[in-house]
Amino acid sequence: MKKPRSTYVHRGDAIRRRNRIKSLFALVGVAGAALFVIANRNPSPPTAEAASISGGASSFSFGLVSENRRLRQELENAAGEAALLRAQVERANTVMEYSNRYGITAKLAGTIFDVALGQRLDPELAFRMVQLESGFNPRAVSRVGAIGLAQVMPTTAKFFDRNVTRERLFDPRTNLTIGFRYMRRLIDTYGGNVRMALLAYNLGEERVAQARRDGRNPLDGYNRILLKSYKGSGVSD
Repeated sequence: MKKPRSTYVHRGDAIRRRNRIKSLFALVGVAGAALFVIANRNPSPPTAEAASISGGASSFSFGLVSENRRLRQELENAAGEAALLRAQVERANTVMEYSNRYGITAKLAGTIFDVALGQRLDPELAFRMVQLESGFNPRAVSRVGAIGLAQVMPTTAKFFDRNVTRERLFDPRTNLTIGFRYMRRLIDTYGGNVRMALLAYNLGEERVAQARRDGRNPLDGYNRILLKSYKGSGVSD
């Protein structure tokens, strides 16, 4: 009695031999057809052959250049998509970090972050401002009438957007855009002095100017609290 394994191997050898014979016959048939075509082909004039070779080389060269251009474009597109993806991941991570740090929703953190960058204000400073000004409450209203997240005065808001209404200042994006734009302008006005800019934002430019005219140091606890351990310049690139 044959072992099952050896029987299987012998059968497999027989099948492989039959397949090789079939492949050999097929190869012989193809070779014969090719020889028949070559034997019956009319020879081309030397000039025609030269033109054919030249044309073939030219076509090959053009095709190679086109393929290289296509591959280079695909590579550039892939690099651009990768850079965009990295930027999106970095933004998401940063927004989540601010959301967790201040205990606010990711949506609100994302709005503060995006508006700050849009106004070229350092997001780190922006979050500190909103925390101290309103405690991240978009419906906050101060005793003097400052409104919303960035505690914007309606008169100040009109300076930047004369069509803005009081009700629109409760919209987070509108409020932050005006507040951060004003803060960014103050930083420029005070020559990059973030402390003075913050004080003017909180107390008003006129009160700060009056204190300086009187020879008094206008700095108070507001900006000391806000800028505690802050090392930035107040602006973003």
